[in-house]
Amino acid sequence: MKIPCPCKSSFEYKVCCEPYHNGKQSAPTAEALMRARYSAYALQLPRYLFKTWHKETRPPLQQLSQHHDMQWISLKVTKTELGRKQDMTGIVAFIATSVQNEKVGQLTESSYFERAQGKWVYVGVESE
Repeated sequence: MKIPCPCKSSFEYKVCCEPYHNGKQSAPTAEALMRARYSAYALQLPRYLFKTWHKETRPPLQQLSQHHDMQWISLKVTKTELGRKQDMTGIVAFIATSVQNEKVGQLTESSYFERAQGKWVYVGVESE
């Protein structure tokens, strides 16, 4: 059975975000990491979120383990700046839609990423 990836890439989960989640590969670009992190939220994988969050800005693992009642239902990447394999920083803007307590919500964010020890990590929301 083919399971679509939660990041809405049109690929199967096993070839899209799963190799990042199980540690077999590292995301090669900032957008790939952002998609994998979205999928980790959707699949409730707080350890992956913790591991891919910059150590100077990440919250405690316990905090990332909350929000089990939120269901992430769609992701749309609206813009990327840098974040390619050869870059050291990148920004990925997106709109993520969720349902919680029967209410639909949207998160619009421009996420800032950096390379740390050769791997992409999420730093935080880009400040304007």
